[in-house]
Amino acid sequence: MIFTGSHILSVEQFDRPDIERIFQVADAMQPYALRRKVTRVLEGAILGNMFFEPSTRTRISFGCAFNLLGGEVRETTGFESSAIAKGESLYDTARVLSGFSDVICMRHPAEGSVAEFAEASRVPVLNGGDGANEHPSQALLDLYTIRKELASKNRGIDGLRIALIGDLKHGRTVHSLCKLMRLFKNVHITLVSPAELAMPEHIVDDMRSAGHTVAVTEDLTQSITNVDIAYSTRIQEERFASKAEADTYRGRFRLNQSIYTQYCEPNTVIMHPLPRDSRAEANELDNDLNQNPNLAIFRQADNGVLVRMALFALVLDVVDQVDKYARDVNWYNSARTL
Repeated sequence: MIFTGSHILSVEQFDRPDIERIFQVADAMQPYALRRKVTRVLEGAILGNMFFEPSTRTRISFGCAFNLLGGEVRETTGFESSAIAKGESLYDTARVLSGFSDVICMRHPAEGSVAEFAEASRVPVLNGGDGANEHPSQALLDLYTIRKELASKNRGIDGLRIALIGDLKHGRTVHSLCKLMRLFKNVHITLVSPAELAMPEHIVDDMRSAGHTVAVTEDLTQSITNVDIAYSTRIQEERFASKAEADTYRGRFRLNQSIYTQYCEPNTVIMHPLPRDSRAEANELDNDLNQNPNLAIFRQADNGVLVRMALFALVLDVVDQVDKYARDVNWYNSARTL
């Protein structure tokens, strides 16, 4: 695809060379993400960060990525603090706010809403999650994390063995990740969920049509015995009619160190898009995994900054100028690694 000036709305926009290009640029962003260097390549540029649904990591990660490239961030959080609460349409909001911004990141609870907004926007729009539909940047950072974790074992994404666990019906992160994995070869995917929260059939069918092996089960322990990645997700309570309904599934698939030791291969990587639900009734990833070196959830979050920096640099066409506007940092920086 041509990145310059483009909206990033769905992972289905990408082919494999696009993914490789994004990851190549993300690799080059490490000195800046680690605060070893500073670049002002986007000095004067403004990101409109519009989040109409709760977010911590995604919102701050997008803002951090833009700041690290030298740009400034303006935020709207929640419907109550926007003119949408007064009845303004997405079209009008897009026309106005795109006049104040050079690029916009948007999260909205309704499927297709970000694409609708983008149609009226005068600047590129990046999808920060639209309902249960897609979360493109999360899928990219997940795949980037998988690539990095497997590279340390001299492996690539082709031939990947992965278990996706939890609320696969409402989990937009796993929807987008599955769509990205179709671009690779010989992927073996095990989908672990209650039948009521199963991965949408069209996504399963598309994976199989791409030549991948897909198994569907409700058995957690047997599903994690022969995988490279165990990717857990939380119950998406906000997508249910009531908390009581969500509670019927909460805590169904719990992974702790004992289960990991008994059933997983020694180098199985544990991933989660975060936030993990650490309440006693859920506890999908136990705190006793925190010292497990294969717990990659925080490396995953760190990688999100790299990937989002890459997206901004590509969309705003400054990839080849980043180093030109660089200098060393002039403040104390503790040793940091990704």
